Amino acid sequence: MNKPMNTSNGVVMRASNIAKTYEEGDLKTDVLSSVSFTLKRSETLAIVGASGSGKSTLLHILGGLDTLTRGEVEVEGRNLSSLSDAERGRVRNRSMGFIYQFHHLLPEFTALENVCMPLLIRGVSISEAERQAAELLGRVGLAKRLHHKPAELSGGERQRSAVARALVTRPAVVLGDEPTGNLDEINAAQVYDLMLELNREIGTSFILVTHDHRLAQRMDRTLELHNGELVEKVFA
Repeated sequence: MNKPMNTSNGVVMRASNIAKTYEEGDLKTDVLSSVSFTLKRSETLAIVGASGSGKSTLLHILGGLDTLTRGEVEVEGRNLSSLSDAERGRVRNRSMGFIYQFHHLLPEFTALENVCMPLLIRGVSISEAERQAAELLGRVGLAKRLHHKPAELSGGERQRSAVARALVTRPAVVLGDEPTGNLDEINAAQVYDLMLELNREIGTSFILVTHDHRLAQRMDRTLELHNGELVEKVFA
């Protein structure tokens, strides 16, 4: 069974009638037809669905990384479609974090430097960015690995570094696209444990696309993407 739905006040994200159609010549492919949901502050939401159902496309639209054909996405009350590219970039930096199946850490930089980057982009001083990044890396169990580059870290350590990078700005919402899909079962469970622990402590909301129904059941709600629409998923 899913956890009881979080009832804390405040809406972090609202999706209203999102549609996405890809056009190539005369060929039109409808990927999303009418997607709507509301995400509350500190709520955790899993999105499941068959391969090719449009889960990653939806996540990219929610993060302002892809355009929609119709509908609206609001992040903390701001309609992404009404913003310039620069303004969307600022919303992503201040209100959102991203975790992918592959960590996407920059290989030439240490774990500490990778986690510092969102803060430096925000304009935080180097010394303060390093302090905050080191504190969060310590909380994810990497206090002794601050100065190791990604190639010197295990797969689980790299993904924990990616979680720290997504959360270091204390965003309103983190979007994860199969964030444990490249890990073995033990490391995947540990990374999920970490995300849910930080969700409780920091209050950041999570939207995670996952194929793992066992992990999805640990979220407050699970929605299934089917025929371009989201429907409530109830586990037996």
